[in-house]
Amino acid sequence: MLRTTVSKLARPTVSRAFATTSRALAGETGSPPKTGGQGDAFQRREKASEDFAIRQREKEKLAELKKKLDEQKKHIQILSDHIDEITRDQGGEKN
Repeated sequence: MLRTTVSKLARPTVSRAFATTSRALAGETGSPPKTGGQGDAFQRREKASEDFAIRQREKEKLAELKKKLDEQKKHIQILSDHIDEITRDQGGEKN
C-alpha cells in the first residue's frame, strides 16, 4: 500500500496530450504554402475577384459622396444668395 502511494506521488499529474513546437505548426496557421500548380491560379483568380468587388464598392461610395457634396454646394449657394438678398434689401455701407 505504501509503495503504490509513493509511486503515484512520483508521477507528474499533468499529462501532455500534444507535444508540438511552434516551428512544426508554422505552415498550418494562416497562409497556404506557396507552391506552383492549380491552387495558385485559383487563389489569384479569387483574390482578383475580391479586389474587383472592393473597388466597385469604393467606387459606389465615392460616387455617393460626390453626389452629397454637390447637394451641399447647391445648398450653400442658395443660402449665400439668400444672405445677399437680405443684406441688399436692408441697405447699408457695403451695398
